[in-house]
Amino acid sequence: MTATLELAQQLIRRRSVTPDDAGCQALVGQRLAASGFVAETIERNGTTNLWLRRGSARPTVVFAGHTDVVPTGPLDQWSSDPFEPTIRDGLLYGRGASDMKSSVAAFVVAAEEFVRARPEHAGSIALLLTSDEEGPATDGTVLVIEQLAARGEQIDMAIVGEPTSVDRIGDTIKNGRRGSLSGRLVVQGVQGHVAYPQLAKNPVHLLAPALAELAATVWDNGNEFFPPTTFQVSNIQAGTGALNVIPGTCTVDFNLRFAPVSTAAGLQQRIEDILRRHGLLFGIRWTVGAQSFLTPPGTLVDALSDAIRAETGFAPALSTTGGTSDGRFIATVCPQVVEFGPPNATIHKIDECIAIADLEPLKNIYRRTLEQLLRQGT
Repeated sequence: MTATLELAQQLIRRRSVTPDDAGCQALVGQRLAASGFVAETIERNGTTNLWLRRGSARPTVVFAGHTDVVPTGPLDQWSSDPFEPTIRDGLLYGRGASDMKSSVAAFVVAAEEFVRARPEHAGSIALLLTSDEEGPATDGTVLVIEQLAARGEQIDMAIVGEPTSVDRIGDTIKNGRRGSLSGRLVVQGVQGHVAYPQLAKNPVHLLAPALAELAATVWDNGNEFFPPTTFQVSNIQAGTGALNVIPGTCTVDFNLRFAPVSTAAGLQQRIEDILRRHGLLFGIRWTVGAQSFLTPPGTLVDALSDAIRAETGFAPALSTTGGTSDGRFIATVCPQVVEFGPPNATIHKIDECIAIADLEPLKNIYRRTLEQLLRQGT
């Protein structure tokens, strides 16, 4: 049994359903103390965060991730206890096996091996772990970043261990993410009887042309790294439940995933302009879930790509698809942020698993990246 596999199993055994860390971070902190890492625990509202750092010089390279997992779902549908790591047919099963306790284990062992081989390495190595990534993400990474910024502690490069690989380990690096803008639109009408529509104003009918225009609008054309911005309606609600009543209001929830060529403020303005042009009486509550970010090819992307190529023999693709991650918080203070981890085919599913054969390459890629970024004497 390798050190990475053993630690991954130890982490999976801890029932760290968000926001409960269940002792995962204490385990990591105690283990890395032997390699000279200094641990700082930051807690708020039931969320546990761990900032581990070795060294004080720059550049500072951070491995970032989460120890919390999503709920298991129906236990009777699992082939084995989701919190008892089980090996079958070359796969390690358990909740968090791929999202993302194996990445955390690989971070730790990679750091241990690197420090053992290069105790006088350049720069600093840090780990940022939270138990709030799978939840509302209000007391986790964002809190740590705020505290680091408040005391002037800088991060130069960060690797978030989210499962990014698709068909095989190392085939995809996320070098950016789209922004997320949500809105709750309430359109006002006049309630009345369906038999007397002249005495009422149906907000559904009033909204329909504007909604069709919003759905058909080309917000931008994206760029070489990002697809075009998308607009999607997720919920529409109107009416009292009675069949003979025209509703007085219509509520619509929608979301835009936007490329950096657009801004949240600009999209808000364009949407409100369309609604006004259609003569609607409305209100919108806006929520910016994430700003977009991009790390173009450069020091971090090149080092990670070279490490993947050295370990696997092929070059990874760069991608900005998918949802949000805690990388969005780190990117506000760190100029280079990427995400890289194991295949994501089973994340959040029943019988979540990772191929045991992927664990050592994952750890080696992380270690090789450190070797390129923090060479001794550079």
